Amino acid sequence: MAMPRHSRTHQRSGRPNRQNGAKRAPAKTAAQAPNHAGIHLLRDPAVSARMVRSSGAGPGDLVVELGAGLGALTGPLAATGARVIAVERDPRFVAKLQRRFSDDDGVRVVEADARTVMLPHRQYAVVANIPYAISTALLRRLLDPEGTSVRQADLLVEWGFAKRMTDTHPRDLEVAWWRARFELSIAGRVGPGSFRPAPSVDSAHLVVRRRTDVSRQQARLARRLLQDAYRQPRRAARDVLGAHVPKKRAHRLLTSTGIDPPAAAATVPAATWLLLAGELSADAADAGRSGPARGPQPPKRSSRARTPAEER
Repeated sequence: MAMPRHSRTHQRSGRPNRQNGAKRAPAKTAAQAPNHAGIHLLRDPAVSARMVRSSGAGPGDLVVELGAGLGALTGPLAATGARVIAVERDPRFVAKLQRRFSDDDGVRVVEADARTVMLPHRQYAVVANIPYAISTALLRRLLDPEGTSVRQADLLVEWGFAKRMTDTHPRDLEVAWWRARFELSIAGRVGPGSFRPAPSVDSAHLVVRRRTDVSRQQARLARRLLQDAYRQPRRAARDVLGAHVPKKRAHRLLTSTGIDPPAAAATVPAATWLLLAGELSADAADAGRSGPARGPQPPKRSSRARTPAEER
């Protein structure tokens, strides 16, 4: 079910019962109205500037802004010369964005839900102030697919959410999977006064950068290791790794990364499982280069020169 992109007080139908001198209840202001979608429009130009600067957006880059609102990030992004796809669901905000950027060929305004809009196939970056209520859903869309085209993201999210995303030992398998292929860090804290309506908690500038040194083979192996580790978190790390390589090699690999082999799999950081997957990937590559053992070869045919008669 689609969620509202704005907080607006709705008037009740009919007239209130004012018998016995009852007073009309004061109407809620926009800041007091329920904001079930967790949408807080960015209003601080300094925060916008920091996010755009962090993204490094420039001419030729493709940037997707999910939840463009009134364009607090769209304008600064367009000023860099990047191609900007501003995605917004609320038709009133869409109309304002279209009027504002009607003469800017570098900005394309798309009326769509950020959770379902078609994303580019070519490499792109994301810069966005995303609604609290759909933060996990959007991160899942961007980071979960093995072949995702996202190369980086600069996101404004709820502070507690950002802390969970950057925890050394993620509580959830999917977050560990994201951490294995992307570097997630917090660039700074953003106070409630930077938004309208002001949230009740602080926000964070969450920085996401793809690890460029991770091959697809390594990523696949990392996912298998993480799945095994999160399926049985109390199982010894050597046993989890030992399901993929001989036990002695598993012991050596864990020791080389500073992990005590009997330690519970849940205590091994996602980054370490990625390193171990890299070793397994290298093993597979070495085995592929050496090729299968060659069996007995048939005798070679004589290479003597043929006689003229044989030539005829």
